[in-house]
Amino acid sequence: MIISRLILKNWRNFAEINVELGERIFFVGPNASGKSNLLDVFRFLRDIAKPGGGLQKAVEDRGGLSKIRCLAARRHPDVEIEVHLSQSPDEKQIWKYALGIKQESRGYRQPFLSYEKVWHNDNQILNRPDENDNVDKARLTQTHIEQVNANLKFRDISKFFESILYLHLVPQLLRYPEVYSSSGIPSDPFGRSFLERVARTPEPTRKSKLKKIEEALRIAVPQLKQLTDVKDERGVPHLEAVYEHWRPKAGKQREDQFSDGTLRLIGLLWSLLEGESPLLLEEPELSLNAGIVNKIPALIYRIQRQKKRQIFISTHSYELLSDKGVGGKEVVTLTPGVEGTSVTVAASIREVQDLLQGGMSVADAVLPRTTPPNISQLEIFK
Repeated sequence: MIISRLILKNWRNFAEINVELGERIFFVGPNASGKSNLLDVFRFLRDIAKPGGGLQKAVEDRGGLSKIRCLAARRHPDVEIEVHLSQSPDEKQIWKYALGIKQESRGYRQPFLSYEKVWHNDNQILNRPDENDNVDKARLTQTHIEQVNANLKFRDISKFFESILYLHLVPQLLRYPEVYSSSGIPSDPFGRSFLERVARTPEPTRKSKLKKIEEALRIAVPQLKQLTDVKDERGVPHLEAVYEHWRPKAGKQREDQFSDGTLRLIGLLWSLLEGESPLLLEEPELSLNAGIVNKIPALIYRIQRQKKRQIFISTHSYELLSDKGVGGKEVVTLTPGVEGTSVTVAASIREVQDLLQGGMSVADAVLPRTTPPNISQLEIFK
């Protein structure tokens, strides 16, 4: 399944958006326009559905509802999320899930549901608050999505949300684990436990993935000829690469000696190969050579043909979007305004459409629209 439509009200930067989504989506916009916050709505749904999560924890982890609610929210302050789930962009929705959240006006200021609704093939099968909620208001502090004793009829939605994957590997966390010895962030979004995650993968699957990653690295990383996973004398997992050089025997290096770009490329390739669930990628171009970045869209396309998974990418990269295979319908532009950020599919913008039809890439047609209007004033900054 994929998320074929996203509707938001009062979510972070966004007062109101309603956008269709395909199997591959690029979010582009200036700094602070809300690209990360838009990706976070999918993580929020995952955090509600996953074991040990739930509505209260998902809101608390983000600093409370006041930190989630759009600053432009006034008369209607509820935070509202609605997603449509389909088998493909061209097919009719199978599921529709809608959630409204408000906050107690006094006391603990606890978040609770203003509504929770589910449709299956246009037939509504959940409509809260219901009679039981009206009798016991405390029930509205939890969604039915997070409760196995309440979500049987729509557990497919819960499992889908739970499967959403986000990995934004930070090389320093991998290279210096002893410095970052805290318990970490739930779901490990920044890859602190990436090596343990690799080691926990069943051996045949792990070896197959590492072999594919090695093949890519042999092309992208000069002199690298082999990538394997090993454990040290304490049983701690590591990645180990063999490099060719002038000495008769090739030299071995572990992940603490890898470059930032190599580590991030390994994390990117692993996440692309990991499962068939929706994948959230935040600025995958960081630390990578421009030539490698230019190949990421084609790499994603080839993997999607095999796995049929939906991939969301936030980016500033000209090189990534200069691939002529990236279409205007795959690009969502974010434009900040006084009343919040507006969201538009690039292909629906007439000027962009004309430029794309004239042979320009998305990078040339769209990225100039995301440049801050007063950017030239930086030249005279003292």
